[in-house]
Order: sequence, then structure tokens, then C-alpha cells
Amino acid sequence: MTRFNDWRDQVFDIIYKTDTKLGKAFDVLLILSILLSVFAVMLDSVERINARHGEWLYLVEWFFTILFSIEYIVRVCVNPRPLKYIFSFYGLVDLLSVIPTYISLFIPGTNEFLVIRIVRVLRIFRVLRLSHYIHQANFLLSALNSSRQKVTVFLFFVVTLATIFGSVMYVIEGPDNGFTSIPRSIYWAIVTMTTVGYGDISPHTAIGQAIASVVMILGYSIIAVPTGIFTAELASKIQREGITTVSCLSCKKTDHLVGANYCHSCGTKL
Repeated sequence: MTRFNDWRDQVFDIIYKTDTKLGKAFDVLLILSILLSVFAVMLDSVERINARHGEWLYLVEWFFTILFSIEYIVRVCVNPRPLKYIFSFYGLVDLLSVIPTYISLFIPGTNEFLVIRIVRVLRIFRVLRLSHYIHQANFLLSALNSSRQKVTVFLFFVVTLATIFGSVMYVIEGPDNGFTSIPRSIYWAIVTMTTVGYGDISPHTAIGQAIASVVMILGYSIIAVPTGIFTAELASKIQREGITTVSCLSCKKTDHLVGANYCHSCGTKL
């Protein structure tokens, strides 16, 4: 029993930690395998390549699926808290990255969802010790979360405008000019308001073109509003937490406290 526990601890260190040579090598090989498997799925979706090398790509797909399945089972077995891993973000992604291939045995075509494996490459943050970037991402997400009510109200306003303009254009242009229904006219309003402009529907009457001009000009201001809301919330959050964006000349770290004279990471004078 002691030997089994020692073996399990060793495997756990290799799979879950990167402070050892074997652990880092395992993660690097895992990331390369993930990239290769996703690349194989992409190639398989190209009709010309699939016609010539479909059988080989099918075997490659199953090879990586079995490999990742074994890895998932080992992760569960060696983890002292398996349920925590199973229901964690990475645990769910690891599971979802192998399920589509097995489902494709009963429902053809579902193996295309294997591209979800690319999400597993997020482990590179741990391998390359880029975890401090996650703090920056959380800071942005926090600011976005704080501004969600303002953005939601603004989006509701935009949807209301799109509905009004779409309905008006349906009445003015009508089915003869491509505005066959109110939903399709609302689609035109959204495409025009966001300045995408597919061009599959366009007004032909003078009044319709005048309204379209107003919608286009309005679109530019609409794009700027949510950006301003988020920027203001981000600036407010930085001020509240007393954080400055001054970078250390030595280690390039940011997020120093306001009034700090030395870098909190390396001690270099700011």
C-alpha cells in the first residue's frame, strides 16, 4: 500500500506540478499533443484533404482521444480530491475534449466539437509561469462585471432602436426591396447600426436611404458608448484600489500602490 501511495504521489507531482523537470516536460508534451490533435481536426474538415487522408486522420483522432482519456483517468485516480478536479474548470474541459469522439460513434459529425481541446492550451499559463497575467485578466473582468448594469441598459436601448428602425424600414421599403418581414428588417437595422454592412439588403427609396444614413451615423456613437462605460469603470476601480500602472524598469511589473517608491517584486526604485 505504501508503494502504491508513493507511486501515486510521484505521478501527481508530474501531472499537476511544474516545479520539476518531469512535470514541465509532461505539460509541454501535453500542450504539443493538444495542438496536434486540434490541427488534425481542422485538416479533417477540409474536403479535399479528407478525401485523400481521411482514414489516417480518423486514426490520429482516435489515437489522441484514447491518449487524453487515459490522461483524464490517471488525473482522477492520483488526485487526493478527485471530485474537486472533476468539477473544476480544467476537469470539465478535459472531459469535454474526449466525449465528442465517443458520441460520434452514435451521432455522426459530433467529433467536429473536438476543437474544444484548444481550450486546454490555457495550461501554458501554468507551464510558463504566466499566472501573474491571470491577475490582470481578473482585474479587467471585475471592471466589466461592475459596469454590466450600465451596459445592459445600453444594449436594451440599442435593441429598442433596432426594432423601431427595422419596423419603419419594413413599412417604407416593403417586400419588393428585400424587406420581406419585420425580423428581417430588424436584422438589416442591426447590421447597419453596427457598421458591419453585409449589403445583402439595402434601401432603394429616397426616404429609406435617408433613414439608413441616420442609422449609420448613429452606429458610430453606439460603438463608443460601451467602451466609454468600461473605461470609466476601470479607471474608477484603479483609483479605489490605490493602484498605479507605473512599470518597474527592471522586472516590468505593474500594479504598484500609489505613492510606492520601490517595486513590490524586485525592490528596484520606481
